Amino acid sequence: MTIMAKAVKLSEELVAEAKKHAAVNCRSVPGQIEFWAKVGRNMEANPDLPYQFVVDILLAMEDDTEPTEYKFGPL
Repeated sequence: MTIMAKAVKLSEELVAEAKKHAAVNCRSVPGQIEFWAKVGRNMEANPDLPYQFVVDILLAMEDDTEPTEYKFGPL
């Protein structure tokens, strides 16, 4: 995937709100806005899915830890 930087004009209100959320979520301001864009794009593509489900899927896709095998307990 090629990343292309592009300057865009955003409202001061959006940037200020993104700054607050970025600090809480340990993201950069552009990273926070990109995350919101991904959520919005996926919500539009999947209107029947709950918001938190879409967010959880996106967060799981960002997780770079190795999956571990689930061990079932006694039945």
